[in-house]
Amino acid sequence: MKISIRKAKPDDMVAVHGLICELAEYEKAPQEVTNTVDDMIRDGFGESPVFHCLVAERDNKIIGMAIYFIKYSTWKGKGIYLDDIVVTESMRGKRVGKLLFDEVISQSLEMGANQLHWQVLDWNQPAIHFYNKYKAMMDSEWINCKLSRFQMKKLAEENKEQ
Repeated sequence: MKISIRKAKPDDMVAVHGLICELAEYEKAPQEVTNTVDDMIRDGFGESPVFHCLVAERDNKIIGMAIYFIKYSTWKGKGIYLDDIVVTESMRGKRVGKLLFDEVISQSLEMGANQLHWQVLDWNQPAIHFYNKYKAMMDSEWINCKLSRFQMKKLAEENKEQ
């Protein structure tokens, strides 16, 4: 079984978006996917790309992907944030994820990153087991925080009124 890893092209975003939707189903949150293929083409391949994407192919069919981007730490400098690795369900356990993760590591080193970061859900034991094989540091000290677009707009409006 020949699997190749390569940098994604705009035409790959339909298949990549399909994998994202498959992941959302697995994580029991399909309604949370609001990103579109057009958004991904604009954001990944437009004038100022904000992410990088690798795809795994077998027999000219995309079976996995990894999306990552540059982050910056005041303490550590340039880092890479791996947003997701997704392998289609029928190909899990066949080293596709390892090939993708290893290539993200290679790309991170090429880009001069001092760290590689990612998150994993605490109930996703297969993923935790996978990352433990790499002797990854699992951090239980930090709490993830976020604001939605709706929240940011509301706060900006409130700040204008003050």
